[in-house]
Amino acid sequence: MIIFFHAQGNNYIAVSAKETLSGENINKLVWLFGEAEKVENNVIDGWFVGPRKEMLTPWSTNAVEITQNMGIVGIDRIEEYIKVDNEHARFDPMLQHLYHNLDQSIFTIDRKPEPIINIDNIAAYNEKEGLALSSEEIEYLNSVSELLGRPLTDSEVFGFSQVNSEHCRHKIFNGTFIIDGEEKELSLFKLIKKTTATNQNSIVSAYKDNCSFAEGPVVEQFAPKTQDKADFFETNEIKTVLSLKAETHNFPTTVEPFNGAATGTGGEIRDRIAGGKGALPIAGTAVYMTSYPRSEESRSWEQATEERQWLYQTPEEILIKASNGASDFGNKFGQPLINGSVLTFEHFENNKKYAFDKVIMLAGGIGFGKKDDSLKDTPVPGQKVVLLGGDNYRIGMGGGAVSSVATGEFANKIELNAVQRANPEMQKRVYNAIRALAESTGNPIVSIHDHGAGGHLNCLSELVEETGGKIIIDNLPVGDPTLSLKEIIGNESQERMGLVIKKENIEELKAIAERERAPMYVIGETTNDKMFVFEKAETGEKPINWKLEHMFGNPPKTIMMDSKITPNYAGLSYSIDKIQEYVENVLQLENVACKDWLTNKVDRSVTGRIAKQQCAGKLQLPLNNLGAIALDYRGKSGLATALGHAPAAGLINAANGSILSIAEALTNIIWAPMPNKMRSVSLSANWMWPCKNAGEDARIYEGVEAASNFACALGINIPTGKDSCSMTQKYKDDVVYSPGTVIISASGEVSDVKKIVEPVLVKDKALYYIDFSKAPKELGGSAFAQIVNKLGTATPTVSDAAYFVKAFNVMQELIENEFIASGHDIGGGGLITSLLEMCFANNESGLDVDLTTLNETDTIKTLFAENPGIIFQADEKAEKLLNDNNIFFLKIGKPARPGKVSVRNGQEIHEFDIPSLRDLWFKTSYLLDRKQSGEKLALERYKNYKKNELNYQFGNFNGKFASLSIDPKHRTKEKVKAAIIREKGVNGDREMAYSMYLAGMEVKDVHMTDLISGREDLSELNMIVFVGGFSNSDVLGSAKGWAGAFKYNEKARVALENFYKRDDTLSLGVCNGCQLMVELGLIETPDAVAPKMLHNESHKFESIFLNVNILPNKSVMLGNMTGKTLGIWVAHGEGKFSLPSGENKYNIALKYSNTGYPGNPNGSDFNTAGICSPDGRHLAMMPHLERAIFPWQWGYYPEDRKTDEVSPWIEAFVNAKNWIENKLK
Repeated sequence: MIIFFHAQGNNYIAVSAKETLSGENINKLVWLFGEAEKVENNVIDGWFVGPRKEMLTPWSTNAVEITQNMGIVGIDRIEEYIKVDNEHARFDPMLQHLYHNLDQSIFTIDRKPEPIINIDNIAAYNEKEGLALSSEEIEYLNSVSELLGRPLTDSEVFGFSQVNSEHCRHKIFNGTFIIDGEEKELSLFKLIKKTTATNQNSIVSAYKDNCSFAEGPVVEQFAPKTQDKADFFETNEIKTVLSLKAETHNFPTTVEPFNGAATGTGGEIRDRIAGGKGALPIAGTAVYMTSYPRSEESRSWEQATEERQWLYQTPEEILIKASNGASDFGNKFGQPLINGSVLTFEHFENNKKYAFDKVIMLAGGIGFGKKDDSLKDTPVPGQKVVLLGGDNYRIGMGGGAVSSVATGEFANKIELNAVQRANPEMQKRVYNAIRALAESTGNPIVSIHDHGAGGHLNCLSELVEETGGKIIIDNLPVGDPTLSLKEIIGNESQERMGLVIKKENIEELKAIAERERAPMYVIGETTNDKMFVFEKAETGEKPINWKLEHMFGNPPKTIMMDSKITPNYAGLSYSIDKIQEYVENVLQLENVACKDWLTNKVDRSVTGRIAKQQCAGKLQLPLNNLGAIALDYRGKSGLATALGHAPAAGLINAANGSILSIAEALTNIIWAPMPNKMRSVSLSANWMWPCKNAGEDARIYEGVEAASNFACALGINIPTGKDSCSMTQKYKDDVVYSPGTVIISASGEVSDVKKIVEPVLVKDKALYYIDFSKAPKELGGSAFAQIVNKLGTATPTVSDAAYFVKAFNVMQELIENEFIASGHDIGGGGLITSLLEMCFANNESGLDVDLTTLNETDTIKTLFAENPGIIFQADEKAEKLLNDNNIFFLKIGKPARPGKVSVRNGQEIHEFDIPSLRDLWFKTSYLLDRKQSGEKLALERYKNYKKNELNYQFGNFNGKFASLSIDPKHRTKEKVKAAIIREKGVNGDREMAYSMYLAGMEVKDVHMTDLISGREDLSELNMIVFVGGFSNSDVLGSAKGWAGAFKYNEKARVALENFYKRDDTLSLGVCNGCQLMVELGLIETPDAVAPKMLHNESHKFESIFLNVNILPNKSVMLGNMTGKTLGIWVAHGEGKFSLPSGENKYNIALKYSNTGYPGNPNGSDFNTAGICSPDGRHLAMMPHLERAIFPWQWGYYPEDRKTDEVSPWIEAFVNAKNWIENKLK
């Protein structure tokens, strides 16, 4: 039966229950749904928009689990519907359906599971199902059928198509290339592998695993001693390996941007989790490339090409929704996104249309694991195959195969059927279980693989490839009873991991998984017959029953025959009289312009390990060259990542496009000091190309060969990457080709994260220039060429790789010795953009620049050419090292009056106004932000971004460990015992635990399952902290489900009540924990209406490093910090304090310093950021103090306090420890 509830406004909730719910359970639901009204009728009249009935949403999965945790039995689905005016209401047909009346059939699917089908005509089946099998593969499958003496089943043919798709098997990259009649000696993949064979450097694992590993430093692991129960954190030194991975999810993002990008992000994270025998993903990157968004009509460069009748979504919708999806997954999983890029591009010439109609969405990331677990073990017969994760749904059916062909080639039904849905909170639970094993002293994992393209088919076949395996279908979790056996086996439901584990370790994993609420299923075991069998034990049916060699196949090798086509693009024409217009237009290109619309909605601080993210300076604008993490909380050893790409240049010269992409990544990562300088760097190369079109196969070979040769010459390797070789969008009467693109992700160990250089101009230091290209300045393929609607005829390149390495290494030495005060690469937009951006991050900068000594009389070329190079500020003593190593440099300028960049070139003098140009640079962000924050707040942000300079008052804070009696290396047991309390979906636990640990407390890891089961009762603890994150994915309101777990579970409720009854206890709630404390009424307000936490005014996630003021207050933690104005991280979606009784009725301890958005990021009453109880023992705050206890964690820390070891926020935790110690005397 379906029970309806009327929630707020036009929202209705439908609950499917297998049995009649008791009055008590109905009341629980009324509370859970925000005091909703139960509808007595079985039918609600009207028009409604809601989820498609066949698509059980992640929202429903989480909502049902919340009810289960509240003790309500028998609910199997909960969905939300919005009442609309009529049948003409707008909705997203990809995900939603328009319903006329809500009745008892809204969840009914008139479909029964299809039986196993024996395929007599494989060619016809291939055509019907869109499996993208070649004629050679069909012939091969017919031969297998003949060998087996039976028709192949639908599952076997489907499985073969997925496992052997171009997406999974990279047939083009492993194929033989014949260009202009000449057979190339090496395949594309061998060219890439040649880089590691030539330059092994510190590589531990390349090509054969889910990600690459390079040898890393010894760091301090901070983790609970055991993780099958509540236990105390401890530190241990471990030898690390450093992970790098990047994946693209182009087809799914083109079709359904939010889920396409979300699942792309989730899949790439799982790749790093599955490295070796389990590893830790720490931070992510993202790249989005689309056709022009046409956000306003006046952009001349967007008028030169005709807008198409878009197949699924407009480019602007894709940019917004895809970045929303990627951000949402990272935010909810707990992976910060710390580096990224955007490019929009269209060019029609020579009767060929190049544009990113088939978009590029790249998700990349870095992390680490233990060196001892960096290589998988080989399974042996008799070991167990285990699945961790969610149910099977009719999701992503055939995603691998459909991704391997041109978008628009198949029917919409087939392409939509291949799109996935994301549940990041489920993936977090699975990861927590794997993390527990990876952090243990005896990791029991034999082998591990993620579920990506091809679902169980790919994952499980690779797990048992050495032995064979038998999988029991009955043991696989099924969320949709209408699934056929083929659909159970082959769907691409996300957030699942496959493991091989010894039989004797099953109970250990089971205990951990139950504690983390990570669904776990023992689904089969390894055999010794090299067979791959799926059997339904109940009926004896075997939809797959063949040898692994049959599945992996041995069809003929792919042959790529092509001829070179020399491009003949028109040259550029321009006038120096238009230089101001050129600068204004270049700064507005999405590639060059401000990316605040991206950074303001993605968590850049979670984990507390982020040493460098996108934003820099007092204004916190996205300008940084690179992203970097600290490998432990000691904040020295780290890992940096940076990006590079040049698709427009690649259209003119594919080889130069690859060289420029690598050079850009390197001139971005150069600003992080690395122990082995250039040889610390490894690259991921992701190739997106419209192959099998005339001239394109020759171009990709040229591009890959150039990347290989350049990397080899530089002394670095490319140990990982991916290819997507079907980058063509087909329309009814047209074809648009995505420009052949390589995206380079560079990573390298950082010797000291505190020495990373930012592109923020400082006073009293000269400005220098180094050209890394040693090649003529060229405008072809540049941002400048784009705004004059041309490609050009010649591009920059790097003519001397040895000199590039030498210049790179000398700069590394200067950075290591702290001779460099600021620095920036020369990339998109050229030198003029770099000069301006150095001045954008505050309101005090200006530059006088003289470029005459560059000996280029063409000022347009001088300012807009994108030849690889750098500008930097340094002491004159840096000149000696540069001269000693024969590095040619020029002193080109010095800081000058604020607000102006003055450029001289010979007799020409050009002056550029920083504030007005910065506004134009930010305008592009505003135009896109309107579609996510709303016009009103986007405009407010646009007006205020330059007004909210960070401004600090530290009082008498000393900044040294000793001044606070902190021993950062303490190993002894402390008498003050505290705990972090976490629920499934939270992600701020480790940084909070470390903050208390550093202050001198023993810290316990307590999960809600520990409290609900009675394993933990909080009786030995004096402080508890409810940590930040997305408990239950914020379904039904932030912290609502978490609060329900306390309210409606007796042991948890009593434990909490007893803790708060004592007078020797403190509590803190941050972010999600703050929301929980408010929801449970743990912050008493005896003379006022209880506070509430509401959605941010922008109705989106807000991420910002901003100012807060600590008011006179009674808080134990903040009381003696009164008067301080500090920087702090904000990262939340429902952070608005509603204080209806007036400001004086609440104990407000903390306020946002600035009143306008985004200085007050959520619209909180009275700018409130935190409140405390009347006695000061209990504090609830939205900003993350635990992510700002060290200077290197801050978005901006005062230049004159570089020697500080800790930030003022550590005082709050020391205050708590001291108060408890006094109570215990």
